[in-house]
Amino acid sequence: MTAVLDRPSRPPAGVSRPYHFPRFERTALPNGLRLVVAPVSKLPLVTITVLVEAGAVSDPPARSGLAQLTAKLLLEGTTSADGVAITDRFERLGASIEASADWDVAAVTMTTLTDKLSAAFALLGEVLRAPAFHEREVERLKGERLAELLQLRAEPRGLADELFSRFLYEPDSRYAAPNAGDEKSVRALTRDVVAAFYAKRYSPAGMTMVVVGDVKTGEITRLANEVLGDWTGSLTVPVSASDAPARRTRAVHIVSKPDAPQSELRLGHVGLPRRHPDYFPAVIMNAILGGLFSSRINLNLREAHGYTYGAHSYFDWRRQRGPWAVATAVASDVTHAAALEVLNEIERFRTAPVTEDELSLATSYLDGVFPIRFETTAAIASALTTLVVYDLPDDWYDVYRERVRAVTSGDVLIAADRHLHPEALQMVVVGNATAVRERLEAMGFGPLRVYDVEGSPL
Repeated sequence: MTAVLDRPSRPPAGVSRPYHFPRFERTALPNGLRLVVAPVSKLPLVTITVLVEAGAVSDPPARSGLAQLTAKLLLEGTTSADGVAITDRFERLGASIEASADWDVAAVTMTTLTDKLSAAFALLGEVLRAPAFHEREVERLKGERLAELLQLRAEPRGLADELFSRFLYEPDSRYAAPNAGDEKSVRALTRDVVAAFYAKRYSPAGMTMVVVGDVKTGEITRLANEVLGDWTGSLTVPVSASDAPARRTRAVHIVSKPDAPQSELRLGHVGLPRRHPDYFPAVIMNAILGGLFSSRINLNLREAHGYTYGAHSYFDWRRQRGPWAVATAVASDVTHAAALEVLNEIERFRTAPVTEDELSLATSYLDGVFPIRFETTAAIASALTTLVVYDLPDDWYDVYRERVRAVTSGDVLIAADRHLHPEALQMVVVGNATAVRERLEAMGFGPLRVYDVEGSPL
C-alpha cells in the first residue's frame, strides 16, 4: 500500500510591501558637470557612470560607428599610458571599467572598492580627459568591427535585427544604419575624425556623472572638483535623428541564406519614444501580447502550434521612436504559417479586450520583479542613468509600481488601438528564399523583395 504524504498546501502570496528607490541628490560643478549621487552603504563598493551627449545619433552622415569607436578608444590609452598599462592600473585597484555608446549617449562605467575610490577616480579622470587615440588602436578596433560584421553575415539572428532597422527607417535616418557602423562607414573612420568628434562632443558642460555606493555627496563633489574641476568646454546638447518610417504600408523583405534550415522572422514597425505619455499602458500591452513567456504570441507559436522554442515582442526604447518588433525563429516550411499567427494575434489584440487574468498576470509580474532589479550599485546606477537620459521625474521609480497597477484593460485596448499598426508592418525573413518565397507571396501581405546578406536587392 502506497503511503500518502501529508503535505501542507502552498502558502498564499503575501501582501506587496512598499518600495522606496534609494534617495539621491543632484548638484553641479562650476564647469557645468552635473552630479547625481545616491549613497548606498550595504557594501563597500561604488559605481560611477559618466554620461556624454555623444550617442550614435551624433554620428555625422556617412560616418556611422564613430560614436561607438570613440567611446571604446577611451580605454585604449591616454597621453601618459597605453591601453595595457591603463587596464593594469584599474585591475591593481580591483576596479572594473567599460565604455560604449548606445543610440542616445556614450557612457563610461567604473565600479571600485570604496577605499580605492580616490585613486580610481583620478584614473577615470585621466581616461575621460586625456585619451590618446593611438593610430594602431584605431585600426585594431576598426578591424574588430569589420570582423564582427563578417561574422554577422553568417549569423541569421543578428543579421535579422540589423537589416530589420534598415528596412524600417527612411534611408537617410541614422537609425537605418547599425549603431556600430557598416563596412563602408567604418573603413572611412580615421584617427583625426575620432579626435575631432571627441573634441566636439566630450565636454564637462554636457556630461552627467551618476555615483552610487558607499559614499557621501560631499566627498564626490570634492573628488570631482579636484580631478575634473579645471576641465572646460562648450555646452553639448542632445542630437536628434529622423525616426520617419521608410514606408507606411506593408512589405516583405527576404534576406537570402540558401543554407539556412530555419527562418529568423521579424514583424514590426516604428514604435514610441521613451517619454510618451502612454508608456505604462504600452508596456502592459506589449507584456500581454509578446513580452512575457505567458504572452499570447508565445503561447500561440510555441505551445499551440509548436512552431518555435520561443517568440517575443519588444519596444526598443530611445529618446525618439525606436522599433517595436516581434521576433522568433521557425522552421522554413512553417515561416508563412507563423507569420499568419502573429498577424492574427496583433489584429485580435486591437479588437478584443484583454482578460482580467491576463492583465493581473502582467501587472503582478512587473510589480513583483521591480524591487529586485535594484540589488547592486551597478543596477541602481543604471536606473539613474535612465532617469537622466530620458529626463524622467525624480520620483519615477517610487511611483512606478503604483502606475503599473493603475493600468486597466481599457487602457491596454486604447494603447493597442493607438500604437499597433498592422497596416504598416514590415516583415523581415532571413532564411532560404527558395523555400519560403512562394507561400509568403501567397499570403498577400504586401510587395515582396529578396536581398543578399548585405541588404542589396537580388
